[in-house]
Amino acid sequence: MPAAHFFADDPAQVGLDPAKVQALMERAEREIKEGILPACQIAIARNGRIGAMRSFGRVTLGGVEKPATNETLFIIMSATKAIVVSCGWLLMQEGKLDLRERVADIVPEFGTNGKDIITVDQLLSYTSGFPNAPYAQKEWLDRGKRLERFAKWRLEYEPGTRFHYAPTSNMWVLAEIIERRGGRDFREFARERVAKPLGLPDLMLGIARAQSSRVADVTYVGQPPTQEEYRKAGLPGKILAVETEVTESAILGFNDPLVREAGVPGGGGIMTAGDLALFYQALLHDGRAFDGAQIWHPEILREARRVRTNAFIDPRNGFKSNRGLVLEIAGDDGHANVRGFGRTNSPQAFGHPGAAGQLGWADPATGISLAYLTNGFDRNDLREGRRMVAISSQAAGCAA
Repeated sequence: MPAAHFFADDPAQVGLDPAKVQALMERAEREIKEGILPACQIAIARNGRIGAMRSFGRVTLGGVEKPATNETLFIIMSATKAIVVSCGWLLMQEGKLDLRERVADIVPEFGTNGKDIITVDQLLSYTSGFPNAPYAQKEWLDRGKRLERFAKWRLEYEPGTRFHYAPTSNMWVLAEIIERRGGRDFREFARERVAKPLGLPDLMLGIARAQSSRVADVTYVGQPPTQEEYRKAGLPGKILAVETEVTESAILGFNDPLVREAGVPGGGGIMTAGDLALFYQALLHDGRAFDGAQIWHPEILREARRVRTNAFIDPRNGFKSNRGLVLEIAGDDGHANVRGFGRTNSPQAFGHPGAAGQLGWADPATGISLAYLTNGFDRNDLREGRRMVAISSQAAGCAA
């Protein structure tokens, strides 16, 4: 949990409406009370501090069921991607990485099977052409296996001609780039260059096996919607096409201490909702930490949020993609809700959601950042989608 100085005494101290914040907390707790989700944790922040943070329900920690507390750590799944790409931004601002570079010039092992033409920009905008690239969880701690996988991966389409979100492959390549240009393991780089300067020691990519019992086990809940429920919602089928990697067995693999230690850069971040909300506060405050230290330069953050994919359709949902450098941008086309935002977020809101309905975003229009985490993976994607939109919508309207 973040240190005490990161917390306001009450929401009004950071310009949040206490009544609206209370309603937000009650909305987050609703599925816990109804027995739909086992636990969740939510934090809303503004003006560099957490205005409110609550944890609800029960979690399993090291085989023991306990009440969730604000010290409980959660796996944030694909919300991790924002943390990892922020390491890449640091290399860019230091002149150690250029978006125009070819990835294979940095990682020669990657430049096989036509992948030698892929640029860093294409890698970070998911237009690189290899979204479904196999890499078994049991190999994640073996860097030699990582490079072997890179060499085997093949293109599915010509780079730069389509957008296709990749659950893990692009971020593994970015992790290797961080290691080669940053001079240290990507997990250590994130710890030393992001977590420590922000004063957030529990913001982690992976966790040591001996500490794994601090992390809430994930579990599946509920049943998939019926075709009739989809029809009533005006949908032909699942809200999102299922990526080949995101299976129940793969998600449940994150209960294995070895998988948790790997800190998969596409989805293995471990932290509290407070840590994630404060990470986004730094991005809102021109890249400055709570103590005023400059971490990211404002110009690199503007480049990170510049939309570069709205000429492409996202095949997962049929709407235009609206990506910056990895980040989702809410946009003004009426479809922010499919990008992990609420209906009341501004078009400038940015962030990255995660499987199970994890939320992490910041809104420059209000200065609010939100993090919502859960250990319950709801098979009902209609209900999960509505939950995400409702919580984000309420949070976005909490400014006093």
